[in-house]
Amino acid sequence: MVALRRNGQRLISSVNLAAVRFPLRRRDRHPLTNMSSLVLCGLLAGVVVAAAALPGAALSGLVAKASAQEFAQLPSEIKQQTSPQMSRIYASDGKTQLAVMYDEYRSDVPLKEISPNMQHAIVAAEDHKFYEHHGVDFKGLARAFVNNQSGGSQQGASTLTMQVVRMSLSYSASSPAEVVAATAKTSERKVAEMKYALELEKQLSKEQILERYLNIAPFGNRAYGIYAASQVYFGKKPKDLDVAEAALLAGMVRGTTYYDPTTADGYPRATERRNYVVNDLLSLKFITADQAAKAKAEKVPNKTRSIGNGCTSVSRNDWGFFCDYFQRWWLSQPAFGDNEYDRERRLKSGGYKIVTTLDINAQKSARKRVLEQRSDNSVNAVLLAAVQPGTGKVLALAANRKFKLPTAASPNPLSSDPKKKKAGVRATYPNTTNPIITGGGDIKGYQAGSVFKMFTMVAALENGLDLDFTINTTARYISPLYRDSAAPAACNGHYCPSNSSAKELGPYNMWTGFGASVNTYFVPLQEQVGAEKVVDVARRFGVQFREKTEDDLATKSAHDWGSFTLGVSASTPLDIANAYATLAADGKYCVPTPVQEITTHEGKKLTVGKPNCKQVTKPDVARKTIDAARCPVGDSAQLGSCAGTGTAKGARGAVGHPIFGKTGTTDAEKTASLVVGTTSIVVAGYMVNPDWQAHSDQMKHDVINPAVWNTVGDYMDGKPNEQFKKPGE
Repeated sequence: MVALRRNGQRLISSVNLAAVRFPLRRRDRHPLTNMSSLVLCGLLAGVVVAAAALPGAALSGLVAKASAQEFAQLPSEIKQQTSPQMSRIYASDGKTQLAVMYDEYRSDVPLKEISPNMQHAIVAAEDHKFYEHHGVDFKGLARAFVNNQSGGSQQGASTLTMQVVRMSLSYSASSPAEVVAATAKTSERKVAEMKYALELEKQLSKEQILERYLNIAPFGNRAYGIYAASQVYFGKKPKDLDVAEAALLAGMVRGTTYYDPTTADGYPRATERRNYVVNDLLSLKFITADQAAKAKAEKVPNKTRSIGNGCTSVSRNDWGFFCDYFQRWWLSQPAFGDNEYDRERRLKSGGYKIVTTLDINAQKSARKRVLEQRSDNSVNAVLLAAVQPGTGKVLALAANRKFKLPTAASPNPLSSDPKKKKAGVRATYPNTTNPIITGGGDIKGYQAGSVFKMFTMVAALENGLDLDFTINTTARYISPLYRDSAAPAACNGHYCPSNSSAKELGPYNMWTGFGASVNTYFVPLQEQVGAEKVVDVARRFGVQFREKTEDDLATKSAHDWGSFTLGVSASTPLDIANAYATLAADGKYCVPTPVQEITTHEGKKLTVGKPNCKQVTKPDVARKTIDAARCPVGDSAQLGSCAGTGTAKGARGAVGHPIFGKTGTTDAEKTASLVVGTTSIVVAGYMVNPDWQAHSDQMKHDVINPAVWNTVGDYMDGKPNEQFKKPGE
């Protein structure tokens, strides 16, 4: 597309739509500028008047006065681009809307979904000759010129088509200067608009132009386009607008602030303007006298409907954490831009329909089960994450917190951390927007305890040991290999972990050692295969080392990390749910995703967010690990015997389906965790204090365990029993 130039300087070029609109101010006019403009307009006036009968001659005259060469070089068509559109985020059913995100609240609709009342009203308000002219109303231009030069009220004489041109050029600008050039009150800009408009009328029907106008026009109060305006002012769809409502909206486009019915000064002006448009509708025979009288009697609304924007505005607090996880996921995807700013602009202006993986029933159940154990006002948090094996789809994220920004009128209490409390830092309850379930920002994760023993078992099986590998354990183990002198379980420079009970000693294998969660079985087992191999399994299974010190350990000194098998590394419920889901997927790890389907505004389906899986361990290793992992949760192993062990025996009865899983507890019970899975869902739950992990509270399994296994049970209710596969099948 050729650029529009003035005095050799580029004014408008072919560029992509800018998602952000730039504020404009009226240009200052110098007397000499006014004089030159007057001379030019005077030369044009005769041609414009003649245009009433000879539009072609008028065009030739304009070419003559604006420089025939420059006019010929003007582009013959506008690069049509979609104006910024809001994106809608839905649950996995594709119907339940979770949130909308936008820079400009706008959603294009076809003309057939716009009330004829609105179509007629915009013609009555802005362009009586719309269906008669070919893009330029030459009589109107002549009339406006005479009126403006005689000192009357300023008239623009821009047709609806010319206004579409102006708004399109403004949206396709890439800088503030180009926006100014697209809207500047100059003869050159007017000439450009005229040629564009004449060409546009050749390419599009009147209906298409009207549809484009109604979808791009601003209506004030953050409403852009007729869909948004209908929602903001009347809470209805554009197809349902009556005469009075349509007349009000049509009247506002001339000056959205001046005719704003929600302000004291704007209300009477908006009412008067509405009635003026109703009169024009009557004079143009779009409505009857009775319809006009009824419309004028209708009260003009003086309030707007609040339209939420983003995750803090979701209608359901229990969806907020998932919404936030989705948005953080989007901002991390290079497919949507080179940096977070570009990705956010694309999300908020691209008009996407995003069907997420959120299962409404699973989410409802998880939130219910969490609140059964602890209220939103509890200092300690109960956090749940649910994942679908084999896809990585995140089905639910729940916490006993509301995803909201605390307010000055209703602030959160001071932090339970004495240092933070002294500094005036507030706690994360009852309201928070921190990613406490999934990690990110300042949330690095929490120690989960013995759920990490699963990684040691996988590493052992990968390296030739079998489930019946037996170790004659002691109540306390003095490691000859690990010298974690700074660890809580240190003794004389060695790492010396103990079991939770002094009675846990003697021979254990992987079934019974995992079932009873015997520390002094898994530390020597880790020694047998090498801690670096255990850490490698955890990485392959998706555990992230968000703390720099832990990442350094995992990267540089993994072979010395004796306590790793006992779960001293920070993780999140989502990390662990997805790691255990890897087992249920026969050793196939899938990157966790909140997205099921993304459709562009044009209807194209994107592949971003689709399951991204890879085999990270052999199927038989995964199946054997699951067999041992049935012991902690009260199920029966297929290949061996649990020997009555089980740290969460109530899980099997609560779920009523074949399950596997593991409990976890850290030193002094500062955290408690449980993960329970079937072939179709894995739920991990943590009970923690997100604000102060050095607290003195005891986190109890009688809180976290029921929250987890009841969530799984609710999800599996009514589904057929599906047994886990045996190795070799």
